Amino acid sequence: MVLLRRLLGDELRRQRLHQQRTLREVSSAARVSLGYLSEVERGQKEASSELLSSICTALEVPLSVVLTGVSAELARAESDAPSPRAVLGLGADRAAEASPDIAPADADVVASAA
Repeated sequence: MVLLRRLLGDELRRQRLHQQRTLREVSSAARVSLGYLSEVERGQKEASSELLSSICTALEVPLSVVLTGVSAELARAESDAPSPRAVLGLGADRAAEASPDIAPADADVVASAA
């Protein structure tokens, strides 16, 4: 399972290292403790929207750029992961049984995607 906080931390670290800046420099500019910023970068802490804004301002990188990078990594991780139906071993015949809200026609599409 891909954790959004880990992808976000990876992207923030990538941006910081690209600028050849230290955690100390960015934490000071963002007015966040060095330890907390480190935990955010390692995906161990969830960053609030206010904290993300502060870190992005310190990095002089728009939040939209950071989120675009996270989105690209998430899409890559999702495309590499098997579909939930494939993991469960559900074909078109069993997909409709497992999810009654999926119409039989939809079940065929789901099975062919898996």
